[in-house]
Amino acid sequence: MGDSIARIRVDRESILATVDERLFGSFVEHLGRAIYGGVYQPDHELADEDGFRTDVLELVRELRVPVIRYPGGNYVSAYKWEDGVGPVGDRPRRMDLAWKATEPNTVGLDEFCRWAKKADSSVMMAINLGTRGIEEARNLVEYCNHPGGLYWSDLRRAHGAEKPYDFRVWCLGNEMDGPWQIGCKTADEYGKLAAEVAKALKLFDPTLDLVVCGSSGPGMPTFPQWEATVLEYCYEHVDFISLHIYARKEKDDRPLFLAESVKFEHFIQTVESTVRFVKAKKRSKKTVRLSVDEWNVWYHSLGAESDDDLWGVGRRLLEDRYNVEDALVVGCFLIVLLRHADSVRMACLAQLVNTIAPIMTDTSGRAWRQTIYYPFLHCSRYGRGEVLETRIESTGYESGEYGTVPYLEAIAVLRRTDSEVSFFCVNRHETEALSLEARLSGFAGISVVEHVVLADPDPLAANGRDAPDRVAPRAENGARVEGDRLLARLPPLSWNLIRVSYS
Repeated sequence: MGDSIARIRVDRESILATVDERLFGSFVEHLGRAIYGGVYQPDHELADEDGFRTDVLELVRELRVPVIRYPGGNYVSAYKWEDGVGPVGDRPRRMDLAWKATEPNTVGLDEFCRWAKKADSSVMMAINLGTRGIEEARNLVEYCNHPGGLYWSDLRRAHGAEKPYDFRVWCLGNEMDGPWQIGCKTADEYGKLAAEVAKALKLFDPTLDLVVCGSSGPGMPTFPQWEATVLEYCYEHVDFISLHIYARKEKDDRPLFLAESVKFEHFIQTVESTVRFVKAKKRSKKTVRLSVDEWNVWYHSLGAESDDDLWGVGRRLLEDRYNVEDALVVGCFLIVLLRHADSVRMACLAQLVNTIAPIMTDTSGRAWRQTIYYPFLHCSRYGRGEVLETRIESTGYESGEYGTVPYLEAIAVLRRTDSEVSFFCVNRHETEALSLEARLSGFAGISVVEHVVLADPDPLAANGRDAPDRVAPRAENGARVEGDRLLARLPPLSWNLIRVSYS
């Protein structure tokens, strides 16, 4: 049986959006071994003078993550940021109810800012609106962003940070619709509080980007009414509304799992429509954008938590070991994010180290890349540019819940500064390769730079401590150009990066 044919058509002048680099953000929460035993392990042989693991820093820098959400997550809804500043020996140990752990506050705001700077990234600061409110938010923004001469800014300077951190993005709480959240609220309660906090922050600095909480996921019973109600209160005071989504595999149904990005796209489209509705109702001239500040695959570790180390520091939690099919779903999610780059200006892969993360560490050994690391790496490096309208013709399969799903998922990004077009493609077919025919209109002098593939005969293959490179991208031969057509073979169940240069 021959390969199935899938066709793509792009036009140099058909631009959907310019990608905001913050689309390739990530997330570090005080959860599990993300901080303690992840980014911070002072007794490790590769720790630097501040106790940060240099092998982790190297892998984070390789990903080119422009912004990192911190400190949570569920953790933030009972967090006292003041506990994590000042002399480390004077800081209190606190009970973290969100994850049933002990927080020693050894790493706090100042330390994480130092780490983010070393990682060539910036901080997306989350504010506790579960147990706290306007006063604490006002104090926090002064501590972080005011040059000096006031109480909280001078306290920062006394702690060794002479210059302000100048955080540009602030999250107004976390998943405030979730009954699992400490201090969860109704849409009216939260909308009123978030609007007042946003007003206070904008009085301090009107150029800050403020993110208001949307629904915790598309399956919440109040979605999308939550978004509509919250935006009624906040629309003129905020810049983004958040979306959180995690892909999960049910009943070992691989075809349905590979179609999770269809649900993701519907989620984005519904929030886009809700924003347009509120904008029209308010006759507003501004457009609130979308921040998908939690997204990933997450199901391997569900229900596997142990109480053996209950209330421990850096207890092992949510350490999913990702395989090839997980990488394909992450790749499909990245393609959806790029396709909606006009409305989705920020996104955070949740998370970055050890907990549902692309980077894993051994406390007595080295760090390694999980399979999901690679699609993110490719998009972060070669997906910054202008998203081209990408018309796809592909056969598909019946997924049940999501209807007919095409075998080919793809997007193209024009990078003018490099005179290249990047094609990101996923072949969802379990047994057959796809013969790709991509027609590039308006381009001259086309040639193939490289075709990189992530695939494996075993879709459940994964990397680990003893086999850190079991699954890794490989160069694929055979991609070629005929006239204005790119021709390539996409192996079964594969993630593909194809870079094409033009003159």
